[in-house]
Amino acid sequence: MDRQLASSNPATQVPVDQAPLTECAYRGFDTPCWERREFLKCAAATGTYWLVNPLWAARTNDAVFTREARHYEKLPHKQVKCVLCPRECVVDDRERGYCGVRENRSGTYYTLVYSRACSAHVDPIEKKPFFHFLPGTAAFSVATAGCNVNCKMCQNWEISQVRPEQVQAMYLPPDKLAQLAKQTGCASIAYTYSEPVVFYEWMYDCARASRPLGIKNVVVTGGYIKEKPLRELCKVVDAIKVDLKGFSERYYQEVVNGQLKPVLDALLVMKSEGVWLEIVYLVVPTLNDKEGELRQLARWVKSQLGPDVPLHFTRFYPQYLLKNLPPTPIATLERAKQIADAEGLHYVYIGNVPGHPGENTYCPRCKRPVVERIGYQIRGVHLNRGKCKHCQQPIPGVWKS
Repeated sequence: MDRQLASSNPATQVPVDQAPLTECAYRGFDTPCWERREFLKCAAATGTYWLVNPLWAARTNDAVFTREARHYEKLPHKQVKCVLCPRECVVDDRERGYCGVRENRSGTYYTLVYSRACSAHVDPIEKKPFFHFLPGTAAFSVATAGCNVNCKMCQNWEISQVRPEQVQAMYLPPDKLAQLAKQTGCASIAYTYSEPVVFYEWMYDCARASRPLGIKNVVVTGGYIKEKPLRELCKVVDAIKVDLKGFSERYYQEVVNGQLKPVLDALLVMKSEGVWLEIVYLVVPTLNDKEGELRQLARWVKSQLGPDVPLHFTRFYPQYLLKNLPPTPIATLERAKQIADAEGLHYVYIGNVPGHPGENTYCPRCKRPVVERIGYQIRGVHLNRGKCKHCQQPIPGVWKS
């Protein structure tokens, strides 16, 4: 899961109404703020000083964030059926769906989070994490409130598990977001932090608005989405990273409050649509770290998606409703990687362990590193037009050169 940034030192913060909009670093529940070093870095890079006040004022008018939703059906008696995600919520008049950000108003379904950005940061693309997509570039990362599952280990529960009225937000329409991404030198816009499926309409329109500017679009999602809206989305985005929470229905039911099969079906759709795909598996001690489950996962990825789809085994840290568990032992992550390597996957990573050799990308032929990383920093790229410089083996991905 891609975590938000936060500043813990009030002395380094600048109120939003005194800061330019070039890198809006707002985090739900906190006073809107910027870190001075980030502000200075961004200002120096862009030479731009915009005030946020005209956009921020819109937060008091909920109507500006309201649009008719896509992917729903009208039913008798002013009911609606949402067909965006596998829950297929049937919603009565003046009620909301499970995600809390879609409301039935007299038989018409509305999204309440269109352009309602409650979090925005400029992040390294490696933070998502994407390891085979434009390494070393920045992603303008945005989110709204809401989610269509309730993971007990959620990293961003302060915004994902609340309703939009419970967090302050900025009005950030698609054209403005596209301009900001371009202005801050970002190669892509990342829809992340909470669950992009629930702000589908805004994400879709932002992706369309940014493409003419040469900005790529990447989605960080749990993959809990129906086939039709997913295929439409794949036409306008460039890469998707799926948080595959576990590899058993029991885990999804008890820990995620969802289902595994729709996520696996979504992964197959993504692969068939040709978007760049990466998978993250958060390894939670005692819950989804059994050797048999990890082996089944690796075999499924290889047989259904192919050996070149990157698989990240990421370290768990106690969060939200799972604070009783310890961080994942590094040995467990290394064992998971060994299993996936042995099953024939070519690009298996260890995440949330900065400095571990498992962060690097290795050529599957000559075994030499082609992308070297420490945390979110790129230490070296040994590729030539997407091929290993040492042996000319093609390395799948989206590369700068």
